Amino acid sequence: MREIFRKLYQSGDFWGGLAAMLVALPAAIAFGVTIYSAIAPMHAALGAMAGIIGAAVIGLLASMLGGTDRLISAPCAPAAALLSAFAIELVRDGVPGGNIILMLLLLGILAGLFQILFGFVGIGRLIKYIPYPVVSGYLTGVGLIIIGSQLGKLLSTPGELHWYEAASSPELWDWRALAVGAATIVVMLLAPLLTRRLPGTILGIAAGIACYFLLASQDDSLFKLTGNDLVIGPLGASSAGYLKEITGRWHEIGDLRLSQVAALLGNALTLAVLLSIDTLKTCVVLDQLTRSQHEPNRELVAQGIANVASSAVGGIPGAGTMGATLVNLSSGATTRASGLIEGISALIFALVLSSFIAWIPVASLAGILIVVGIRMIDRGPLRFVQSSATVFDFGVVVTVVIVALSIGLIAASGVGVALSILLFLREQIGGSVIRHKFYVNQMSSNWHRPEAETRILEQKGDQAVIFELQGSLFFGTTQQLYAQIDPELKDRRFVILDLKRVQSVDVTAAHMLCQVRDALAERGAQLLLSSVRENLPNKRNLREFLEQTGVTENPESVRLFAELDNAIEWVEDRLLGESELAGPEEETPLELHEMELFKERKDETLADLEACLVKRSFKPGEVVYSCGEPGDAIYLIRQGTVKIFAPLGGGRNRHIATFGRGDFFGGLAFLDGLPHDNEAIAATPTEFFILSQEQFTRLTDEHKRLALTLLQSLARSLALRLRHADSEIAILQEY
Repeated sequence: MREIFRKLYQSGDFWGGLAAMLVALPAAIAFGVTIYSAIAPMHAALGAMAGIIGAAVIGLLASMLGGTDRLISAPCAPAAALLSAFAIELVRDGVPGGNIILMLLLLGILAGLFQILFGFVGIGRLIKYIPYPVVSGYLTGVGLIIIGSQLGKLLSTPGELHWYEAASSPELWDWRALAVGAATIVVMLLAPLLTRRLPGTILGIAAGIACYFLLASQDDSLFKLTGNDLVIGPLGASSAGYLKEITGRWHEIGDLRLSQVAALLGNALTLAVLLSIDTLKTCVVLDQLTRSQHEPNRELVAQGIANVASSAVGGIPGAGTMGATLVNLSSGATTRASGLIEGISALIFALVLSSFIAWIPVASLAGILIVVGIRMIDRGPLRFVQSSATVFDFGVVVTVVIVALSIGLIAASGVGVALSILLFLREQIGGSVIRHKFYVNQMSSNWHRPEAETRILEQKGDQAVIFELQGSLFFGTTQQLYAQIDPELKDRRFVILDLKRVQSVDVTAAHMLCQVRDALAERGAQLLLSSVRENLPNKRNLREFLEQTGVTENPESVRLFAELDNAIEWVEDRLLGESELAGPEEETPLELHEMELFKERKDETLADLEACLVKRSFKPGEVVYSCGEPGDAIYLIRQGTVKIFAPLGGGRNRHIATFGRGDFFGGLAFLDGLPHDNEAIAATPTEFFILSQEQFTRLTDEHKRLALTLLQSLARSLALRLRHADSEIAILQEY
């Protein structure tokens, strides 16, 4: 055991946790005093003890149960601001002080339960997506509220005065408190310039205490704890007074009305969101500094359990705190053990040195919180005013701040959510949902058709237009999409909408699709929807949704396809004059002279060539060749269909080409002699003429002109395919 303590003492976790405690504990005491003194000045000592308990319990449990190394959890500014505002409101409503304390404890427990719920349902992944302008405005609002709440304590004016009344009434100021607070603020701000070994918070408190006792040397009344409003006063940490106070409050829980408890839910939810945002924001910064990755949902569950436990024993709730965490990191901490050290040392420090803490000036703690509040004010959004593209974002920041200051944090959170929706709608509406637009004579299917059919498609392909859609199809983008599609509805026989990159579709967008379908049906044209899959990213079954909204109720005017290539292929068949009702023609195996590649060749030449060929048959689904096999043959299709698949990795393949009767494949590998980089599979019963490299070499020795003619034919066909592929690539790059 001694060896364990020795290693812990020598590790960065010990010094990191100790340094973090020196930052977190005074702030926790200040937060507790702020909250409880809002009820009545007599409760300031109880508030200080609540801050100590919160720092110890939250620091211990959050570190043990959470998964984020180096994170320090303790009572925080957002909790202090909301809870003190809540207490002030209850005081104005005439609620007895004892009941207010009990409701504060219940509020902390409910907030912790909400955090646990957030973690279990996976909301941790969503909270971090709140837009920056909303978070910035909220944090700035909280910072200004903290400054306003501490101004009276800094000046030691009567507690019932508003901050502006206190600031405008210099005759009520206690210049001794102002001197102590000013000394704390100045030293805290200048500390980083003097030394980095001790945190500025500790030096600021030391300066405030030194200033206080310097003033006390001139005024003997300042050496008294009883009735001295300038210091925290006795904490009761070494007696049963604190426990008696808390247990007494819990015995009074039966006096609360159900309506009072229900009224806590809204505040508890707001507090839970605030604490969760504060924690996750600190975790994200920590991840960036340490190149690590936190588990947001696990962290929320841990923070929730810690807040429930802290509030149950009279502490105040908290979150992962930025200042203490960064001090912990810079002091050499590497694991969660530093959080345990912080929690244990906070409790020991408070119990052993409670008499010392009693002499900490209230104005000194107020000065610390004012500096914290100033640092919470986000000045970054001031840059947003310089550009018209970001003026709206600046307006969001200002709106959240104004609502937080004039109405309250609860209203500000609601306004923030509403503005988040507006920001999302603005971004969605501002971008185009059409990724590409082209015609079938510009983008063909994977079916490699004969040259004669290709010419027909080049002439008729503009009768079919293709729109590749992207993003979300919802009420904000529907009108824009319809306006871009509408000009094509008057002239095209086929309109293809590819939904592969669509993230979501709402009822308004479905109604727009019905309008497009009906407009095309009036003149006998058709709407084709491709990449209609069962699961969108939002978990909606797109095929089922289109059926439920009536988009697919008329199969004569709208068709669904699994992939865009299938839709293009279907259109090509229509344009080439194939009857939709007629079944496939019964194919007979082609002879060499019937193939496009060998037309107008002499019979005796073809006879010599055929003597070099091998005839083979494949069943549907049978592999003709696999990826990586030697490319030592060319395949001439006498009958059937072959599909080519390219490997994508991870055992996945992609269909890249289809070859039919009279066509050939394997030409590239045959020419360069490299292994096949794809896989060929027979789609239907298929027969081939196969010419191997060995037979071709023999043919070259005996019939040089025939071999040259064959190579020229292969090169010409491959050149046509390459030209077509280049044209499609150029079109795609243009968009």
